[in-house]
Amino acid sequence: MTAEILTIPCRADNYAFLMRCSETGTVALFDAPEAAPILAALAKKGWNLDLVFLTHHHPDHVEGLAGIQAKHAPQIIGAKLDRHRLPPMDIEVVEGDTVSVGNLKGMVYDVSGHTINHVAFCFDGAMFTGDSLMALGCGRIFEGTMPMMWESLAKLASQPADTMVYSGHEYTEANGRFAITIEPDNRDLQARITDIAEKRSQGIATVPSLLALELATNPFLRAGTAERFGEIRAAKDRF
Repeated sequence: MTAEILTIPCRADNYAFLMRCSETGTVALFDAPEAAPILAALAKKGWNLDLVFLTHHHPDHVEGLAGIQAKHAPQIIGAKLDRHRLPPMDIEVVEGDTVSVGNLKGMVYDVSGHTINHVAFCFDGAMFTGDSLMALGCGRIFEGTMPMMWESLAKLASQPADTMVYSGHEYTEANGRFAITIEPDNRDLQARITDIAEKRSQGIATVPSLLALELATNPFLRAGTAERFGEIRAAKDRF
């Protein structure tokens, strides 16, 4: 995939992402937590915003949209089945649809669990997962069920292992503290926790993360069954 992707810290612990197709110059934003840092990143690069992809309706993923639309006129893309609680959209998508950012082609996946009708956008080498699959974790299940979320994570886990996971929050350090209670002898996890601590001490983002690393260390992907996943997710809720 020939693209430049920027990770933009927003709010207290959110991330938004800008992706620019190198061939066409088309620029897309994935989620809009806060307008100011996104507008600043666009201005610094001299980019015009063409598209906004929304993963789900929660305020900390859409609240920045109005401010962005005051400066740019992008097309808004999100889940057709969630139109009743997303901002007005130009393109409504369902699972299996193909989306484009210039010459870059992506696939839409329904990853319900955190919310119903949450979607992820999977491109060659990069997937934008919102609050479904996260670095060393997964989103809390507010609307769906444990089996539903397990099925959603399985869709994302089946992507190529060299895919980078662009998830919605800087929760990785806290996720690591929980993960080690599930797999205390996992040497890959031990090494990752050390690396995370070093990065955070320097203010370096831990997102995106490599899917292969998630498969080796993320307890929610390693659960094996929906039942075990539910046990681990419930334990995280209590942690």
